[in-house]
Amino acid sequence: MSVKAAKNARELLLKEYRGVLSTHSKKWPGFPFGSVVPYCLDQAGRPLILISRIAQHTHNLLQDGKCSLLIGERSAADIQAAGRLTLLAEARQIEDVDAIADVADRYYRYFPGSQDYHIVHDFDFWVLEPVQWRYIGGFGDIHWLGAESVPLANPFVGEVERSMVGHMNSDHATAVAHYVQLAGLPGDATPELAGIDTEGFHLRIGQALHWLPFPAPCADPGEVRQALVQLARAEVWPGNEVIQA
Repeated sequence: MSVKAAKNARELLLKEYRGVLSTHSKKWPGFPFGSVVPYCLDQAGRPLILISRIAQHTHNLLQDGKCSLLIGERSAADIQAAGRLTLLAEARQIEDVDAIADVADRYYRYFPGSQDYHIVHDFDFWVLEPVQWRYIGGFGDIHWLGAESVPLANPFVGEVERSMVGHMNSDHATAVAHYVQLAGLPGDATPELAGIDTEGFHLRIGQALHWLPFPAPCADPGEVRQALVQLARAEVWPGNEVIQA
């Protein structure tokens, strides 16, 4: 297994927030059925999706949980040369009440509009449990990666992340706006932190999500704070003249 390929695959998984979910068609046996779904990652680093009970892909998953999720670089000029990642997975519906509350809190920060239709309509959370990954970084850069090689556990998910994100958004909006400028992201809406992991953080600008890396991985909240302060004072992203978000 290529450690570099696994890291690149994980960064692509983090940078994107939607993909093509392919399931086994219940109505047309033998045919794959593709549909677009947004996702964020759970505490174990696995894709988390929220889908309607009446949707075709949900009926398909209830019959056969084997599926795939295809993720590609957004706005790629040359789709053949761009990075893409295919996850082969077993989809599992989350049914435990406490677990639903935990994942809902994080998902709502990534996709605020989802809270209304989750509560009012019949939507359920599903987690995609990895079986295998296929990462293509460009021409000739092709890798099969094991189930556990790409996801990275996030120790901050829960109250710690909620506290850090809330604090940054309420008390350090100027710093958050600086991150946007530093990374060269569009500034057409008020940015907010949506999530934090050991390798970086997600900014939500309008309905778009952007993942930005820390100068170095962070193992605890103290290191996260130091990294965010360093970035708030930086004139260029440490180690990178240009960030491709």
